[in-house]
Amino acid sequence: MLKRAYDKEEDGDVVIKGVPSPRPRDAATLILVRRDQVQPRVLMGKRAVTNTFMPDKYVFPGGRVDPKDGKAAASEELHPDVEAKLRVQSRRAPRAFALTAIRETFEETGLIVGRSGEMPGAPPPGWEEFHRMQIAPVLSPLVFIGRAVTPPYRPKRFDARFFMAEAELALIDERPPVDGAELSDLQWVTLADALKLDLPSVTRFMLGEIGERLDKPGTVQGPPFLRWSRGGHATDRL
Repeated sequence: MLKRAYDKEEDGDVVIKGVPSPRPRDAATLILVRRDQVQPRVLMGKRAVTNTFMPDKYVFPGGRVDPKDGKAAASEELHPDVEAKLRVQSRRAPRAFALTAIRETFEETGLIVGRSGEMPGAPPPGWEEFHRMQIAPVLSPLVFIGRAVTPPYRPKRFDARFFMAEAELALIDERPPVDGAELSDLQWVTLADALKLDLPSVTRFMLGEIGERLDKPGTVQGPPFLRWSRGGHATDRL
């Protein structure tokens, strides 16, 4: 089903036949969950129509890992269990994925996953505003809930790690999300309402994973790892 959903009509990408498959680039996504109403809500936004990767689709904040992200200072590090799962079949430092998710969330929504505190030394690229505000990112609230690799027949490919965090624990304050160039129509929506939006298939899959974790905390197995090849797709648990 997932492989069939990854077609031109559903995900909106332009498939270039006959072109060698590009190597997936590391990426990270953050799914913020609010529990201040009867039903939990997640933050989603609409990708710009001009974007060459999944234009006009509703997604969670996130983006490509910058090599310098792993050098950013943090007030609290990842939980050891989260760190261990991120190391599976990966050479990149686990904290780099979490920091990317936090940086991208700030750039795309204006929301800050962090704590007030002095930032030592010079900021790595992309972290200048955190240093200016004297805010350090906080990694401990982030839970690793899934990993997915874009199919080989896509013109752009990512090896994305998906994190979930409780907004009330992770965010520094209650400011509202602000639309930007990359994401618009930012809104907190229930899982049921989110499933009615125009979603990429992997986003729809991760919403199901979130639902399982919210309904049955402590009983869900390890994060799913979705991979595609020319022969089909596979789903393992990390």
